[in-house]
Amino acid sequence: MVFIFGEEMKNSVGRFIAGRVSTILDNSISPSTLRFYSSHSPPSSSSKLFVAGLSWSVDEKSLKDAFSSFGNVSEVRIMYDTETGRSRGFGFVHFSNENEAMSAKDGMDGKALLGRPLRVSFALEKVRGVPVIVPRLPHT
Repeated sequence: MVFIFGEEMKNSVGRFIAGRVSTILDNSISPSTLRFYSSHSPPSSSSKLFVAGLSWSVDEKSLKDAFSSFGNVSEVRIMYDTETGRSRGFGFVHFSNENEAMSAKDGMDGKALLGRPLRVSFALEKVRGVPVIVPRLPHT
């Protein structure tokens, strides 16, 4: 079994996809015309939640208070616009363990906080790994 990592994998996968797309379109496509995006599946277990649908009036304290009934909240971070200073409408809630995070996700997803329904899911970590390939097809 052969494992390919990094640039070597990108080039190998790019050549394979370019060949397949070229065959389908009966056209020549080089690997350099493909874009690569990193992605991965959701974590099987995590203690970090992504919370979307936040009202502009929600602050870290009110978000922590809303989630603390499910367990020990170790960190709360709301993302703000750098130019306006206004909330971007989403944030992250870190729990001390995975079971508490799962309970909070199940209990808070769809619930209203300050008049807006929350969308809660497990946060995805920033990962650089296996590329997701999106071919750029020529305009015909």
